[in-house]
Amino acid sequence: MHIRDWPETERPREKLLARGPGSLSDAELLALFLGSGIAGSDAVASARGLLAGQGGLRRLLDRDPKALTGLRGIGPARACLLAAALELGQRHLAAQLERGEALGDPACAGRYFAQRLRSLQHEVFAVLYLDTRHRALGFEELFRGGIDGAEVHPRILVQRALAHGAAAAIIGHNHPSGSPEPSAADRAVTARIKQALALVDVRLLDHFVIGDGPPTSMAQRGLV
Repeated sequence: MHIRDWPETERPREKLLARGPGSLSDAELLALFLGSGIAGSDAVASARGLLAGQGGLRRLLDRDPKALTGLRGIGPARACLLAAALELGQRHLAAQLERGEALGDPACAGRYFAQRLRSLQHEVFAVLYLDTRHRALGFEELFRGGIDGAEVHPRILVQRALAHGAAAAIIGHNHPSGSPEPSAADRAVTARIKQALALVDVRLLDHFVIGDGPPTSMAQRGLV
């Protein structure tokens, strides 16, 4: 049965308009970008097949756009649409931070770090610099390491914070293993960075650990 023959309340576009994008499954959201299915399947069935074949939505969308073009049912045009959608989401989060929403909605900063770091196969330590009203001044990937960890130097972070004229900072790093739990080393480096920044009157607001699932806020756990 073609999607146009489905009950109107179950068609992805109509469902989104009536109930919001959160009401759609991963396959239904992906189907909106596919537009149509491959031979013998509607767009939703084709989307389900892609998700199953790639191991889920995250693994599919973490692929390089050029790699997406080689998947049956996507091709260059749809690969560009998916890559553009991801970039729009990232820029939307960045715009929220530029309006000073890093403290009003701490989860916004966590989602931003997740967007930037989650798909990386090596550990990366990044910093979001903020002004006195907690609006974003800049985002930098400062340290990179192998799969076992990144070596973090608080002195360099302090220098970069001063260069940006930052009044506050949020730091974050990814765990390629997928575990979002802060390690003993994470706690230790957080304490060192907080102390170093305090010497130049820059406040450390949070440290996000990015793995599978929601980012872990060390501030919410009382570790910052």
